Amino acid sequence: MGILLGLIAAIGLLPLAIAVLRLPAGAGAKSADRRGLAASTLLCALAFSLTFFVQEVGLVVPKALVPGLDPILYHNDHDWRGDAPVAELLQGGGAIATLLSGLAFLWLAGRIGTDRPAWRLFAFWMAFQGLFQALSQAAVGSLIAGNDVGRALTYIGIGPLVRLALLPLAVIGLFAAGRALARRYPLATGRPDRATALALLATLALATLLTIPFRIPREPVEVVLIPLVVHIFGLGWLTLGLATTTAAQPPPGTAGLAIPAAALAAMLAFFQLVLRPGVAF
Repeated sequence: MGILLGLIAAIGLLPLAIAVLRLPAGAGAKSADRRGLAASTLLCALAFSLTFFVQEVGLVVPKALVPGLDPILYHNDHDWRGDAPVAELLQGGGAIATLLSGLAFLWLAGRIGTDRPAWRLFAFWMAFQGLFQALSQAAVGSLIAGNDVGRALTYIGIGPLVRLALLPLAVIGLFAAGRALARRYPLATGRPDRATALALLATLALATLLTIPFRIPREPVEVVLIPLVVHIFGLGWLTLGLATTTAAQPPPGTAGLAIPAAALAAMLAFFQLVLRPGVAF
């Protein structure tokens, strides 16, 4: 297990190390202001929880269509009563839902003008979360049979060796996602430098902390582990994308804080007041 965890960490941290070596140390374009970074952090946290909700809906709705299964949606998980072997296959539905969400918002992120900075940031972070929540599950599922994607692969008869061979495909997907997102990152203008990577690290670290109220009560490792893994993967591959692409965004507008903060608070209320008791499908 220690080797597997080390390999998973390397998938996220190795591209980050390569990117830092490639990025120039000097200041290129002027870094985004603190207000913009604060708005970006709020929207990143909002996008994580909203995409996680999309994933869980993608898990419970297919099960609700299977006779004998009665799924329940929670704020940080789902469960079901009854028994049907196909439920194992349907565990892959969450990754498919988040991948489709990520691709849709990636398309949308390239079509929102600079006069709508908050919406640009929101679309970018929804694309980021959708792609990296799906692809990180695929990468982990190629190594660990117990995660959702791993369970679906086991159901269709893919053994450990063949599943391991899927890991390079997941890594290629992570690289492609990082490159595509780098071309959409609204806070990278001109040529990104190490200050851009540091700001991205701070954004993802703070956003990870902001996801905690959405995920409690649950075991401490589960509260933090999932957003931490997603954000480590995303940080590494997006930073590598920034270091290997020459695409530059136009100067960003200044996103306000009131609407992102209100949206985050509303989402938290929905999670804790509506979803936490459980919603039966």
